[in-house]
Order: sequence, then C-alpha cells, then structure tokens
Amino acid sequence: MPPTLTMSLTRPIKSAVLLDRGPASSLDGPSPQTTPGSPDDAELESDRAPSRNLDSHKTEFARINAVLQNLADRLNEFCSDAFAAHKEEIAKLSLEIARKILAQKISDADYEIESIVKEALGKAPVLKNVVVHLNPDDLTAYRKLQQDQSCEDIADVTFVPDADIGLAECLIETPKGIIESLIDQRLEQVGNALKKVR
Repeated sequence: MPPTLTMSLTRPIKSAVLLDRGPASSLDGPSPQTTPGSPDDAELESDRAPSRNLDSHKTEFARINAVLQNLADRLNEFCSDAFAAHKEEIAKLSLEIARKILAQKISDADYEIESIVKEALGKAPVLKNVVVHLNPDDLTAYRKLQQDQSCEDIADVTFVPDADIGLAECLIETPKGIIESLIDQRLEQVGNALKKVR
C-alpha cells in the first residue's frame, strides 16, 4: 500500500488543480476539467483587475470631462454677457485705436491717395462734370502718379486743391450732389458697424 501524504495548512483550500491526470490522481471524485495553461481563479481575478481599473478610469474621465465642459459653457456665457454689457465702450475704444493708427499712417504718408479717390468716385452717380477736391499735398502726389503713368487720367473729372480738405480725404462735387470721403465719416461707419455686432 502506498504511503499516505499528509499536509498541514494554515488557511482553508479555495481551489485545487491536479497536475498528474492519471487514474490514481482523483480525490473523492472526478478531477476538475483543466487543461495545461488554463487560468485558475487567481489568474482570472488578476485578469479582471485591469478591466475594473479601466472602467474606473473611464468613469472618472467622463466626470472630469463633464466638469470641464460645464466650466467652458459658463466662461463662454460670461464672455458673451461681458461683451454685451460693454459693447459701446469696446466700440469706442476700437475707434480710438483706429483713429490713432490712421493718424500715424497719415503722418508717415503711408496711404494711397489714388485708392481713396477711386473709392469715392465709385460712389458718384455720374462721372460727368465732376470736381474732386483734394488737400494740396495729396493733389501734388496724385498728379505725380498720373505723370508716372501709374494712375490713369479720368475723363470729365477736374481735380482742384482745397486746403479745407485733410490729408487722405477728398470731396467730390457732382451735378447730383456732393460726396465726402472724410476720415471721421469712415470711422463713424466703422463704429456703427461695431455697435451692431452681437
């Protein structure tokens, strides 16, 4: 008779796997249906742990994302309210900045008088018997451009010097009325457009 194997354990047995699958290896019943390399309960438990951790991280990420989205929505709402409350002040400040930039450009002669004249003439109902009033300095620059042939001569349009017209401005007399292209008017149009922005 084979000798009896005796073991003393400090904890109860939760699971057992028989390594020898021969007929003598059964203990009080059939051996569990295990295959080499099949996971035991401890391995299955360790496999489930990363899955639980991933689910936990996904939940936490979703919660943080919801908090950030809520903060972004509140910030956008605050910015919209602040802009609406201070729209007129913002428009005035923008106009003042534009005025200073234009003044610097005019002081540096960094503008194209030809473009200003063409834009103003584009608003005239007719281009017959038209008189264009320009600041004497701008008229000199415009005539120089015509001599250099970099600006075309416009038929039926007379150019006259006018000291009451500021630099980078012009006034056009037509048989149907007067067209002014003045910096203050242009800035006022910009200001009105800014005030309409919501």
